[in-house]
Amino acid sequence: MALQGKQVVLGVTGGIAAYKACELCSRLRKSGADVYVVMTKNACEFVSPLTFETLSNHPVATDTFKRPETWEVEHVALAKRADLFVIAPATANIMAKMAHGIADDMLSTTVLATRAPVLIAPAMNTGMWENAATQDNVKTLERRGMHFVGPEGGYLACGDTGAGRMSEPAAIFQKIEELLCPNQDLAGLSVLVTAGPTQEKLDPVRYLTNRSSGKMGYAIASAAARRGAKVTLVSGPTNLPIPKAVERISIQSTQDLYDVMMDRCGQADVIIQAAAPADYTPAAVADQKIKKQGDGDLILTLKQTPDVAKAVGEKKRPGQLLIGFAAETQDVLENAQGKLQKKNLDMIVANDVTAPGAGFDVDTNIVTFITAEGMETMPCMKKTQVADELLTRALKLKK
Repeated sequence: MALQGKQVVLGVTGGIAAYKACELCSRLRKSGADVYVVMTKNACEFVSPLTFETLSNHPVATDTFKRPETWEVEHVALAKRADLFVIAPATANIMAKMAHGIADDMLSTTVLATRAPVLIAPAMNTGMWENAATQDNVKTLERRGMHFVGPEGGYLACGDTGAGRMSEPAAIFQKIEELLCPNQDLAGLSVLVTAGPTQEKLDPVRYLTNRSSGKMGYAIASAAARRGAKVTLVSGPTNLPIPKAVERISIQSTQDLYDVMMDRCGQADVIIQAAAPADYTPAAVADQKIKKQGDGDLILTLKQTPDVAKAVGEKKRPGQLLIGFAAETQDVLENAQGKLQKKNLDMIVANDVTAPGAGFDVDTNIVTFITAEGMETMPCMKKTQVADELLTRALKLKK
């Protein structure tokens, strides 16, 4: 009864995979979860609401305007009740509604109102899944913190072969367990994470920066907090929301980052430096906006910024674990190995930012984990997966 006392709202949309949601509902009930099912009108064409009422032991919500059995606004009550909101199968249509804030039926209205984590199990034709509109919607939902499982590849009901088949109920259930009963293997540890770019002021209008989005560092901070750590996130300017249960300290320049890290690094058990601080900053900051001077070129004089990772490494105390990142464009492994030693790191995560699926402002990464004992290159993974893999390896080093 791993999910005893947990309340799951299960949204079912109109697709042939709706029959698999019956098995998922049954698994959830057998594991102790209280399940409330919301079905779209089209879903009712594939599976009868009576089936889910029998499996869940609760009335099924299908109609926004049906007179409620209790004196409460049903879609709001369900939204508040959920510890987790699962949509399986999730059609392209429901994902498009969610991405654009459309609430025109019971399911889309309820999921828009919930503050619970949302898990989406897509199911659709391969062409629909690969369509640019669908992929844009997926990225939007992921950026807002929603979770996905699948879709899988294989033979589809329409006769096509390719991505689009809903994950099996066992795989969806496993993901539900991970979200509702996360591993607390980092409990008791203090983790300090850096993320994002820095901005080096040139004048009151302009600054020098880089393309870092902060997604990798934020994924690490979020995963560490979910796994029980006390997390402090030192972040350069980004548009990303603060991860749940994470303290964020905002910085702008590399000097700001240096000052915060010198103040905070001694208190952390694990330090993961995923930020992309500038190596150089303007030698002088203009008081007024720099104007064009005739047809001549503008020459900027730059000076080196503090080497934050090296400074942290020099202050490393016994038992403390230091992990760095090396975003490179050439000689990736050689450069990363040099930084591992020079900056007194226990592990460095190297990646080629020019490789497709890796680098800046994307949701995936291709990394190589390097320690004094060796290295291992991982396949292309979501940054959330890289984050958990990194933390698992960090914990082994820590022990």
